[in-house]
Amino acid sequence: MAVDITDKEDILVERARTGDRSAQKTLYRLHIRYLTAVCTRYIINPEDVKDVLQESFMRIFSSLGAFEYRGPGSLKGWMSRIVVNQSMKFLERSGRMVFTELTSDTESSAGYHEPDLDEVPASVIHGLIRELPDGYRTIFNLYVIEEKSHKEIAGMLNIKESTSASQLHRAKSMLAAKIKDYQTTNERVTI
Repeated sequence: MAVDITDKEDILVERARTGDRSAQKTLYRLHIRYLTAVCTRYIINPEDVKDVLQESFMRIFSSLGAFEYRGPGSLKGWMSRIVVNQSMKFLERSGRMVFTELTSDTESSAGYHEPDLDEVPASVIHGLIRELPDGYRTIFNLYVIEEKSHKEIAGMLNIKESTSASQLHRAKSMLAAKIKDYQTTNERVTI
């Protein structure tokens, strides 16, 4: 039985739960672009992104029985959490995330100034975030994009809250410097 893309999400979820491949394909098609964007916040290499998304969709489809539909957006949020968790597992397995704590004398925010983002396209900012080292980028995304607290991040990554805070500080400082460099390089000459 073919599933119409206009079917309600809760109906698609129910069909996918029963193993309806057409419903699963439709859910995949409806969410793959967004979930790819979520994954690429954490994983840089395109082949690794594909692997993480494959693992994520296997987890999503095998765990649909535990998902409780709570209205529009609930499935997307649930799927996003799975992709973020799978991304964290991948980064942990790869051993590329290195976390260091700042000492109190170097943690001062004196060197950090919030950049003016008015003239910087969102795609450029996204690209600059992707240039951050894995640990900085991961904590920046979890804190800023996923709105996790330092306590939640510490639990997810098995680090201290202070390590999460210091990595965020370093990520923001590095990102601010990258944005400043971009702005300097792309300044418009006014006559």
